[in-house]
Amino acid sequence: MSLYQRSFLTLLDFAPEEIAQLLDLAARFKREKKAGTPHRLCEGKNIALVFEKTSTRTRCAFEVAAADLGMHPVYLDPTGSQIGKKESIADTARVLGRMFDGIEYRGYGQEIVEELAAKSGVPVWNGLTNEFHPTQVLADLLTIRERFGRLKGVKLVYFGDARYNMGNSLMVGCAKMGMRFAACAPKAYFPDDGLVQRCRAIAENTGAVLEFIEDPMEAARGADVLYTDVWVSMGEPDAVWQERISALTPYRITREVMAAANGDAVFMHCLPSFHDLNTVIGKDIFRRFGIDCMEVTDEVFEGPQSIVFDEAENRMHTIKAVMAATLCEGLA
Repeated sequence: MSLYQRSFLTLLDFAPEEIAQLLDLAARFKREKKAGTPHRLCEGKNIALVFEKTSTRTRCAFEVAAADLGMHPVYLDPTGSQIGKKESIADTARVLGRMFDGIEYRGYGQEIVEELAAKSGVPVWNGLTNEFHPTQVLADLLTIRERFGRLKGVKLVYFGDARYNMGNSLMVGCAKMGMRFAACAPKAYFPDDGLVQRCRAIAENTGAVLEFIEDPMEAARGADVLYTDVWVSMGEPDAVWQERISALTPYRITREVMAAANGDAVFMHCLPSFHDLNTVIGKDIFRRFGIDCMEVTDEVFEGPQSIVFDEAENRMHTIKAVMAATLCEGLA
């Protein structure tokens, strides 16, 4: 199954076998990286990294992966591109497609990355949109497979606001790979019903199980992976903080919630995380709302079941696999 010249916009576009191919390629690149074995398979290619939303992990993962593959990345931050402002998305896509071999986009609506892919004529990779975050979930799947030796049948519970990119993408990834997925949140924070129905149709063929549970302790029982994310996304208004803190504090991952899961369960988080007061925002939240953590307690985040930094590293290896597979003919 060739992935050459295909865009990577959402895991909905890929068969389970293709996702497994990417994971195998990422594992190979990870072994070669650790061994110091060069793998400059994309020598001479140039890629554009378009960031309307900044990110430490996504930028570093793409730039290091590009360098390891022999490519030259050009980073365009929110002030370095006229996309959607002085120049339409379609026009930007056609310009970048003439200059670059591939384009990464991290920003707002999924329709933007879809139009970039439709108009540019080169592979486009989704570094994050409001609706989906497929490169993160690919890294999550690799991390889970490394820990448990399999994906099929592994139970992952996502705690918190499951209506946006991480809840959506984890549900899709679990459905594709035959896993057990549970969204644990207030009912109003469950994923969109249309996407749920699409994932249920996928699950009929893969054996995946999808659940939507309001009680955290019930959701944690039998779980292998407890996963959460920040409660307020970049760009959302300050007024949202009080609403989310009130609604989602019962869904914070604590030592008691971890104890309800399987004995070998792990904690995962796509980062950054508000687990202490060592950030400007963390201190501001404490001043305004009197809480010293949000979606996870510090003892869980820093505890022995936390594999968040293995997960963060794997962003680089899986992004490398995506770029190589879509830019190098015959690789995957």
